[in-house]
Amino acid sequence: MRLLLIGAGGVGQSVSMIIKRAGEQGKWLEKMVVADYNLDRAKEVVNLVNDKRYIAAQVDASSSESIKKLVKEHNITFIMNAVEPSFNETIFDTAFEAGVGYLDCAMTLSHRHPEKPYELPGIKLGDYQFAKHAAWEAKGITAVVGSGVEPGMADVFAKYASKYLFDEIDEVNVRDGDNYVIPGRDLAFGFSIWTTIEECLNPPVIWEKGRGWFCTEPFSEPEIFSFPGGIGDVEVINVEHEEVLLVPRVIDCNRVTFKYGVPRDFRVMLKNLEALGMDSATKKIKVGGTEISPRDFLVKVAPSPLETATIMVGQGCAGTWVTGKKDGLNRSVYLYQVVDNQTCIKKYGTNSVVAQTAVGPVIMLELIATGVWSLPGVHGPESFDPDPFVKRLAAYEFPAGLMEKDSEYQRKIQEKSILATMATA
Repeated sequence: MRLLLIGAGGVGQSVSMIIKRAGEQGKWLEKMVVADYNLDRAKEVVNLVNDKRYIAAQVDASSSESIKKLVKEHNITFIMNAVEPSFNETIFDTAFEAGVGYLDCAMTLSHRHPEKPYELPGIKLGDYQFAKHAAWEAKGITAVVGSGVEPGMADVFAKYASKYLFDEIDEVNVRDGDNYVIPGRDLAFGFSIWTTIEECLNPPVIWEKGRGWFCTEPFSEPEIFSFPGGIGDVEVINVEHEEVLLVPRVIDCNRVTFKYGVPRDFRVMLKNLEALGMDSATKKIKVGGTEISPRDFLVKVAPSPLETATIMVGQGCAGTWVTGKKDGLNRSVYLYQVVDNQTCIKKYGTNSVVAQTAVGPVIMLELIATGVWSLPGVHGPESFDPDPFVKRLAAYEFPAGLMEKDSEYQRKIQEKSILATMATA
């Protein structure tokens, strides 16, 4: 694969380092053009990786011509989009025009319902992309959308559960929590500032069979979820996220939700930004001789996640909680992946949030490059066989876990285990 990576931020750096660290496992990559609007940043990542397959380039992600120029110059076969989703439509359409494959970590943006934003969805995440599925399929090229950790790895876990762990699925509930602490800072962004504001302040989406997609208030339906890996109990709340738009398209179930552990003081800060209009990505304000949106201004002045990454300590857990029936018994399972921030800093030079986001796309790119995943059109990760992905998580140093939660099925397993022990005693 000759890959054009658009975006040399935390995710772009992590993708580059994960492939490099994989050694023989990463030989599927023939060439990578690490492209960014900031050429110096692209060069920094290439120098860090120190591999002749990697080349730095300047790109304007808002310009189709700029992207096509690099595709032609380097004979690119696939584009990975690792920039903010505001650029998704341009990059997605350019990949189609150029006849090359496409992958992103977050789908095209949503737009609120003009009259009932906290009841009805307007334009949903990814609607723009899925509307073009037939054209991509007819052209014989693949676009994998929503391919990070959440969405991405979480969707693969849902597919794995439907294939092996359940006869009937009731709910697919993605749950994300952590115990991160940034010493000396009460409030800080651990991931893309732009994306965090977008997904946390938009109306969350829920899907139910018979009702379809509907919206609620931001930060609604708080619950306590107990995470593995020493993280423990975390309060999680509804947040707009792609899994809810992806999973029901492929997996037969009754309900899909996404909840994330956003600390209460962070929620207050986000609501204050909204009240002041500082969350806007569309309104333009004039600063000197330049126009900039309030959100883009915040991205420039707030401490960058790249800066705070080196001092952040703790673990993060991303996973999919699936409930349903197995062998006629109610079952509840959490499939997950835990990362430690300081470990990721040492391995990849980036924080655990972006490293965890990057490993899913890397594995998917390998599976596409080697022909293991082959499906023309526009698809989410749950459209593909989960087995090779799950197997490769450990090879790329991000092993998955499975936790049986209290259920009839779990108690039956324990009962059988006790009886088997007694029989052999």
